[in-house]
Amino acid sequence: MTVRTITTSTLKTLKNSVIGNPAAKLALAQDAALIHLLVNCLTSYADSQGSHDDIRIESAHVIASISYGSEVALVSLIRANALHAFLFALSNMKPHDPVQLKSALARGLRVLSTAIAEVVGPSQLGLRTWSPDLRSEANVALNYLFEFDCLNIFLPLLADPSSQTNIAIAQLISTTVRSEAHRNAVIEWLPPAERSKEIKGRRGWEKKEMVNSSSPARQGGWVVRLLVNFLQKKDIKLQEAALSALSSLAMENTVVATTLTRAWPDAGECDFDTPLNIVLNLTRSRSTDVQLTASLCAAHVLRANANHHPGSMDYSAALNVIHVVNRVLSSSSETPQNKIKTCYTLYHLVKDDKDLCREVYERGTLEKVVLLAKHITPLERTSEWEEDEPESTLALREATLTVIAAISLFDNNIRREVADDLHLVPTIQVSLSHKNIGIRHAACTCLRALSRAVSIIRTNIVDSKIGMELFAIFKKEDEDPRVTYAALNTICNLVNNFSPLRPKLLDQGLLPRLMQLLASDDINMRVGALWAMRNTLRTSDPSTRQTVMTHLCWPQLVMLCNDSNPGIQEQAMSILRNLAEDEEGVDYVFESIDTETLANCITSGLESSNEDVTHHTACFLANIANGSREEQDFIFAHPHIIHAMHDCMIDAKSDTRCPLISCILSLVQSNIRRKHELTEAGIISTLRHMCDWTAGVSVSMSPGGRHHRIHMDDDKEAVKLARSVLDLLEHSNIGDLL
Repeated sequence: MTVRTITTSTLKTLKNSVIGNPAAKLALAQDAALIHLLVNCLTSYADSQGSHDDIRIESAHVIASISYGSEVALVSLIRANALHAFLFALSNMKPHDPVQLKSALARGLRVLSTAIAEVVGPSQLGLRTWSPDLRSEANVALNYLFEFDCLNIFLPLLADPSSQTNIAIAQLISTTVRSEAHRNAVIEWLPPAERSKEIKGRRGWEKKEMVNSSSPARQGGWVVRLLVNFLQKKDIKLQEAALSALSSLAMENTVVATTLTRAWPDAGECDFDTPLNIVLNLTRSRSTDVQLTASLCAAHVLRANANHHPGSMDYSAALNVIHVVNRVLSSSSETPQNKIKTCYTLYHLVKDDKDLCREVYERGTLEKVVLLAKHITPLERTSEWEEDEPESTLALREATLTVIAAISLFDNNIRREVADDLHLVPTIQVSLSHKNIGIRHAACTCLRALSRAVSIIRTNIVDSKIGMELFAIFKKEDEDPRVTYAALNTICNLVNNFSPLRPKLLDQGLLPRLMQLLASDDINMRVGALWAMRNTLRTSDPSTRQTVMTHLCWPQLVMLCNDSNPGIQEQAMSILRNLAEDEEGVDYVFESIDTETLANCITSGLESSNEDVTHHTACFLANIANGSREEQDFIFAHPHIIHAMHDCMIDAKSDTRCPLISCILSLVQSNIRRKHELTEAGIISTLRHMCDWTAGVSVSMSPGGRHHRIHMDDDKEAVKLARSVLDLLEHSNIGDLL
């Protein structure tokens, strides 16, 4: 509809016309003049007809209604500076302005900001696809929202007398805080009165949180303090909004998570309690929405605490979350949307935690998720199936496969349960070819987890031909990069030496595709491509090595060994290590790289601050030490390698120290006359220090270095090797060996 005269009546008609009507939203979004007119109404509209406040309220409602729906609408609102208009209107509210106006503006700001944040990502519920131009503009807009001056406008509204305004701002925090920088900006913010009090209340050298125990910093910040107080209100909507906001702030944030596990001074009658216990109590609320939001909040708090203090996971608290998850997944009356939220709550609880994955497996949660995934996934592929499926079903399938992948990542017993007992592979297989990007991505991720089991690769994956179907997705150049990357991670498993698929993948174009991805601007894609090459070379035959290096090329490998990115350097050094796994491989490396260049690569690797890089470099050196006498002499011909080995022995962890000492053992076994060079480099003295230990003693090795001390309890294998070297040197007759 065309609107040129703005009145309350026309705005209400316009609002009703776009609600639930994508075509009407798109038509409105394409009317740039009307969009600007609506935005201007928030701040400067004046008309003799009707109430100005009513017009501003209805304008806010219309803008909120079209914020979700299409890229065109969101781009139009961003370019019309709608975000600034909402903030400007809120900053100029007068005491006599009606509560309804403030609530409408706060809600409009929340809806628009949420739509912008969803484009910037990461998405809170599954993958979404947006144009690069929109993402760029949305990123600028979201960063503007979290500027200090903007925070000064909307965060104080958490203390507004209106609960509707409180709810809108808490929801805004929960849906827009998606990065560490924005999270910290909200946590550290203080209202002007408390800001000046904090500054005046401490001496210049003191940290603000050390001044007094009631400091907002001690309670996770002013925002966290208010949100915790909201939890004790009787308003269910306010509780839910506060829980959701705390969840976003506690995500991977130790300060907030630790705060929420301490006794709370402002808890009134519950002053003995901790905010986390209040959250856990709310997991038993009569409202399912509150239960789920409280469970997600608890999951983020527990994981943030445990990640900062390994071994400190509160499993009894985690069981509260698991109980809610099991109840919702088992219910036939729960909505798909609630089950989607439940799956992602479970995902955030167990992701990358082996013990929690085992816990949910043993408590039957995994089985419930797998059965749900199978129930909503027809195994016959038809165009009608994909056309007619509701969005909620698509999102639920993506959520179930995502959490199954997370639970299956570490344990072979769990993987076998999923593949052999629960028969999920056909569901994954049909999902691989689905038109929905999120489902394809989740299916690839799920297959990656299962392909970590040798038996599953050799049986389920080979027999069902799902491995080759995934390879076809991997080779598609027009596939979404996120799906390609998930498929690449699976390919890394399928090309290992135990996989029957390695020769077939090589024959059908694996290496040309990996070289394409190695040229990508995405650093993770480049690391993944090198990782696949590394695994392809593991225990490979000479023909495979030559095939790989024909594509990768030796000069490029040398450059990658000296790359500034430690992930790239690690994979490159591992490729060198796998190329030199036997004497023939060591010869191949020395024939292909000149000795000076190779020596510099080794020294660079040993001197890296990244422990994975030094480990693979040490293993490569150990392989060289198993080569010919001439190749062993190469090490001594470059004193900087010997000195780097010595420094690395002092500074590195046990898994790096062991191959270095093994290398030295092989060298002295081959040529005892090298004792002098080893002594000059300080290596013999260091080996003696390593052997002079008693259980629990930390032996000082040198005045410098990254760690300065070696803890012998963690180094028994290295000590055993060191004693072997010293015994050989002390009991050998050098004259007999000449």
